[in-house]
Formats: sequence, C-alpha cells, structure tokens
Amino acid sequence: MKWKLAALFLGASLALAACGGGDDNAGDQNGGNNNGGGDTVAAAEQIYQQNCASCHGQDLSGGVGPNLQKVGSKYSADEIKDVIANGRGAMPAGIIKGEDADKVAEWLASKK
Repeated sequence: MKWKLAALFLGASLALAACGGGDDNAGDQNGGNNNGGGDTVAAAEQIYQQNCASCHGQDLSGGVGPNLQKVGSKYSADEIKDVIANGRGAMPAGIIKGEDADKVAEWLASKK
C-alpha cells in the first residue's frame, strides 16, 4: 500500500512539474519593463503573430483580412482598439483583450 501511495505522489509531482512553472518568466517576455520602448514593440509583434497574422499576414500584407501595413495613417490607436474589441466585417470581436489589445493598437497605429 505504501508503494502505491509513493507512486501516486511521484506521478502527481512529475505531472505538476511538467505543467507548472510556465509563468516564472512572464515578466521577461518583454524584458520585465513596460517603458513603451522596443520591448513593448516586440511584445505587440508577438501578440500580433499569435492572434492576427493568420488573417492579416505575417508581414501585415493581408490575406483573408485587410492589409495593415499603413493602417496607422487611416485610424488612430483608439479606433484600432475599438475594431479589436468590437470586431468589424468578418473579424470577430475580442480576439485580443486588455493590455495586449492596447499594445497591438498602439503598434498598429504607428504603421503609416
């Protein structure tokens, strides 16, 4: 009985070790600093690649979704954030939320 309990404990420990700990370096994803510099740009680009590139293209050139290479010359960051939050046309609402949406909207607004 003790061996079964020990095996259960060891198995649970291994499973938790394999699944846990993913957030230890969460602050390092953008250098742990939100000073609005290059780290924020890198974070915004990564968020875009994970959530938007499949429709808008890896290089913002479009595809299923429209070209975003010069979207900042047409829309402000607030207008872009509104589109992200509420969707438009075939684009569903809320694909990106919170601070991530803010970062991507600011980054896209700089594309002129």
